[in-house]
Amino acid sequence: MDTHPERLARGEWYLDGDELQARRRQCWRLLDTFNAAAADEDEVRRKTLLAMLGSAGEGAVVVPRFQCTFGTNIQLGESAFVNANAFFMDDAPIGIGANARLGPGAQLMTALHPVEDHARRREGWEQALPISIGENTWLGASVTVGAGVTIGRNTVIGAGSVVLRDIPDHVVAVGTPATVIRHLPVEGDAAGPL
Repeated sequence: MDTHPERLARGEWYLDGDELQARRRQCWRLLDTFNAAAADEDEVRRKTLLAMLGSAGEGAVVVPRFQCTFGTNIQLGESAFVNANAFFMDDAPIGIGANARLGPGAQLMTALHPVEDHARRREGWEQALPISIGENTWLGASVTVGAGVTIGRNTVIGAGSVVLRDIPDHVVAVGTPATVIRHLPVEGDAAGPL
């Protein structure tokens, strides 16, 4: 018989329980250390981040205060930057591409609850779907990304947007729900910074 953590790992409906709670508490202890480190304790934060996350590429930076669910489902690419007050609900994998920039207050939420089945929602059933943020993508301040969403590379999501469906490469998307408002040049075609 499948355990609920196994069901969670496969993206199936599951119920929370003692094993998942123990995993969360282990992550929260590391978050306590990470968020309590003094301003000049960069090495403490880096070691704690490496112990908590699934992976963190060279030069990846996370600014405190940071919150997540398990930590182990998060992969940060090289030189990825996560600004203050981010929350990653990493019940499913969250991948952040190299050189991606996430503004303050970013929320990446992988968890879902039953919509039409009121009894199962009352019982606490959940499902989690992965989130992927492409290389060199910028999420403005307070962007929320929903479960199962992929945001392409070299894309910009405007501040305060709520992303509920996939967004392609090389675009600007804004709003609730976020929609594409313009296309950006393919890398190598732009004239460069002003």
